[in-house]
Amino acid sequence: MNRYHWWRDAVIYQVYVRSFLDSTGDGIGDLAGVRTGLPYLKKLGVDGIWLSPFYPSPQHDHGYDVADYCDVDPLFGDLAEFDLLVRAARRLGIKVLLDIVPNHCSSEHPWFREALASPPGSAARARFHFADGRGPDGAEPPNNWHAMFGGPAWTRVPDGQWYLHMFTPEQPDWNWRNPEIGAEFDRSLRFWLDRGVDGFRIDVAAGLFKHPELPDSPDPEADARTRDSVNPLAWNQPEVHDVWRRWRATCDEYAARDGLERLLVGEVSVPTAREHALYVRPDELHQAFFFDLLGAPWNPDAFRKVISEAMQDIAGTGSTVTWVLNNHDQVRTVTRYGEPATEGSGLGAARARAAALLMLALPGAAYIYQGEELGLPEVVDLPDDVLTDPIFHRTGSRARIRDGCRVPLPWSGQASPFGFTSGVEGVKPWLPQPQWFAEHATDRALADTRSFWHLYRDGLQLRSSLAQLGEGRLRWLDTPPGVLAFVRGDDLVCAVNFGTAPTPAPVSGTPLLASGPCPDAGVLPGSTAVWWITDSSSTPTL
Repeated sequence: MNRYHWWRDAVIYQVYVRSFLDSTGDGIGDLAGVRTGLPYLKKLGVDGIWLSPFYPSPQHDHGYDVADYCDVDPLFGDLAEFDLLVRAARRLGIKVLLDIVPNHCSSEHPWFREALASPPGSAARARFHFADGRGPDGAEPPNNWHAMFGGPAWTRVPDGQWYLHMFTPEQPDWNWRNPEIGAEFDRSLRFWLDRGVDGFRIDVAAGLFKHPELPDSPDPEADARTRDSVNPLAWNQPEVHDVWRRWRATCDEYAARDGLERLLVGEVSVPTAREHALYVRPDELHQAFFFDLLGAPWNPDAFRKVISEAMQDIAGTGSTVTWVLNNHDQVRTVTRYGEPATEGSGLGAARARAAALLMLALPGAAYIYQGEELGLPEVVDLPDDVLTDPIFHRTGSRARIRDGCRVPLPWSGQASPFGFTSGVEGVKPWLPQPQWFAEHATDRALADTRSFWHLYRDGLQLRSSLAQLGEGRLRWLDTPPGVLAFVRGDDLVCAVNFGTAPTPAPVSGTPLLASGPCPDAGVLPGSTAVWWITDSSSTPTL
């Protein structure tokens, strides 16, 4: 990996801190737990970690409601523990990325509390979006926008004005047209860069700026239809690109000192790969998550389309595509690809294994959400009284809730807490772990060479050692129906059989790694991905 451009083909592991490993016995994961788990991640073979928010927060949205951007919530440790984590990661050669939340803060942030205590038209309120209501006595919201997590995007305060929150009332949106906001985030970036972090994952990177007149949305129902829908009046405004140019200049300043780039990777939810590409121009974000692969249905035409568009539009900017199959907001891959319930065996698991090999063979960077390397399915049967997701509490619906992919990891043993917490009497993990988690515990996965963990580890080892993989281009192969295959370099082929029946292999050669049964000569098993080194007789077909 190029030391300066380390991020271009890096594999980053997403650590959802409160569910990774609990060192204190309170049932909630913490920074010391992450530090304890670093050797495990080094053995897996990742290049870096992305930490979910651990800043002081009332935890209405599990840390994405930030009350102080330059400290650690006592729930997760303190700044001294954070410094120990960074130093330990550096000794192991693991990069550390922080999750930064610039679109909104907590309703308990000192600036928002000051705004509530100040009169309409004050400088304190100008840091946010306060507006008068409509209708008699201003009793109607200023516009018809919906919040992403359900309900209206406005909440009224006692003096009659309303404030904007595109997620929950506990997460008021910053007014980025106020220069104080940009200056405050400049300070926050430098605070963490000075503590040795290697970059930032940027939450809601296409947000920040709202239409200056806050007009009605022409289709508010469409804006509210799914969590990932985009209100064009509140998202993807042109001024946001100036922010990323300024943040890129800050990161480049630090890189100029030691020759090591600090990464900016954005959560960019925009409709097309072409719009996505605007965020990764050479003077803006280094990378942005490409979610189209995550959202693609399980068929070769859909996968080929999204991969081709990403390679054309995003890689064409000089950046590299950032591939993801899962994260803390999505149904786990095993379940999404067809596993209806619990054990993780069967069709969903086979497809998830194949998708993992496909992703790791693609040019660019890859992000792995914790637990994917264990083949964890979604926990779909959590009772209502343990659910914590604000989506559930604002809508009353379980349809889009995220708790099922956030259940604390199983590390060892046959019963909860599965090594996640020290087992202090009466203390349980913050979300209950099902009994079938025992089948996916880390100790069992490490001991079983057929496990998801070994598939990921072997794929990561080959990815780091083979010149054909990582950055670069790909070429598509002609394939039988239901099969997708591409070439990396001159002779490495990744082929995926999206069907369930065996089919003729698109190439001949030496199998390096398979997500399922090792293929017989000339046959590609169903629901399986295989990496081949082709022999000379198959080279002309490439």
